[in-house]
Amino acid sequence: MNLLYMLLVSLFLSSCRADPLGNFCNENTNISSSSQISLNIDRLLAELVSKTPLTGYVVSSSGKDPDKVYGLAQCRGDVSNKDCSSCIQDAAKEVRQRCSNQADARIWYDYCFLRYSNDNFVGKVDTSFGIFYYNVENVTDPQSFNKELGALMDGIRSEAVMPKNEGLGKGKTKLSQFLTLYALVQCTRDLSQIDCAQCLAIAVGNFPNFCDSKKGCRVLYSSCYVRYELYPFFFPLDSNNGTSFGKTAKIVHH
Repeated sequence: MNLLYMLLVSLFLSSCRADPLGNFCNENTNISSSSQISLNIDRLLAELVSKTPLTGYVVSSSGKDPDKVYGLAQCRGDVSNKDCSSCIQDAAKEVRQRCSNQADARIWYDYCFLRYSNDNFVGKVDTSFGIFYYNVENVTDPQSFNKELGALMDGIRSEAVMPKNEGLGKGKTKLSQFLTLYALVQCTRDLSQIDCAQCLAIAVGNFPNFCDSKKGCRVLYSSCYVRYELYPFFFPLDSNNGTSFGKTAKIVHH
C-alpha cells in the first residue's frame, strides 16, 4: 500500500513540475525584441540555464548600462541536479515566451524560480507581487491545527536563516496516528539572514488572510517561498497513506 502511495505521489509531483505556478511580466518595462537589452536577456538566460544546476543557485548580469540586466535562478533545495536542470530550462524558455516584451520578468515552478530585471534587485527583499495557492478544504480542528502549524513553521524558519542551510528549512509533525503535517520554506540565497527572516515572516503572516484553516497553502514571493500540506511533497519522500491532495485555488496579489 505504501509503495502504491509513493508511486502516486511521485507521479503527482512529476505532473506538477511541468507547468509554471505563475509568472509576472512588468508592463512598465516594455522593450522590443531586437533591442540590445533583449539580446542581453538571452545571453543571461543561457548562463543561468548552464550554471544553476551545479549548485542550485546563480546570480549574474549581462551587458552594460543602460541596457544591463540582472538575473537570478534558484532551485528548491531538496530537488536533484537533474530535476533542477530540467526546471530551469523550462523556466528560461517559458518566461521568454510569456514576457517577450518586458525587461522585468519572473516565473515560479514547483522545483525552481527564475527572474531577470533591468534594475539590480540582488540582495533586496521583494514581496511586492505574490501568488497564493490554498486547498479549498478546511481542517476539522482549526485551533489545534494552527497551533501545530505555527510551531512547525517557527522551527523551519529558524533553520532557513542559518547560513549552513542556504535559505532552506523543512520538517514535519504528526497530528494524529494517520495524519502528518509537512512544511517547507526557502529564501533566495542572495538575502541576508535578517532579510530572509523578514520575507518568511511576511509570507507566513499571510496565512490568516489567504489560507486560514486550509489543509494546504503555498505563498510565492520573489524572495521567498512557503508551503505546507497534509501529504509529503518534499524529498526524500515520506511514506504516508493519510490524505488526498484535494482541490486548490489560486490568488494573485499585487
